[in-house]
Amino acid sequence: MTMKLDSWLLEILACPNCGGDLRADQEADELVCTGSCGYAYPVRDDIPVLLVDEARTPAP
Repeated sequence: MTMKLDSWLLEILACPNCGGDLRADQEADELVCTGSCGYAYPVRDDIPVLLVDEARTPAP
């Protein structure tokens, strides 16, 4: 399933943990932080879930 997120939305969203930019990972249905934390936030039914408690943390 392919996420349907408008490009303008990605331009204004930021990681709630570190404030970094987010990039879409279509294969994993996630928004991945390109900033210092690297958290990945799920996208459910084309709605980003930008809650730190719901984020997947990067592998050490």
